[in-house]
Amino acid sequence: MDSGKYKYELQKKANQAKKKQKVINLKEIKLRPVTDKHDYDFKIKNAQKFLTAGDKVKFTIKFKGREMEYLKAAYDLVRRITEDTKEVGKVEQHAKMEGRQMTLIIQAL
Repeated sequence: MDSGKYKYELQKKANQAKKKQKVINLKEIKLRPVTDKHDYDFKIKNAQKFLTAGDKVKFTIKFKGREMEYLKAAYDLVRRITEDTKEVGKVEQHAKMEGRQMTLIIQAL
């Protein structure tokens, strides 16, 4: 068998596989536990747009100063986020604390 022809066939198969793959991007949305309703609605609308496009969305909730004492507000915010995005996405990684920030990853359905 001709080695040049073999390499050409392998390259052709690799190119075909590359055409069929879907690239998934990770978009990040940053919030605070005291984010106002209008700002929250705007960010959720963007997250739903990202999820319908097939991307993953990472929500980052940052805490400043004494906000660390009010983790219940952050968990309520996480619950609201999951409820508002459940028709277009599902939770891939549940909310977890990393230092002074909480992260939550939602993937498209």
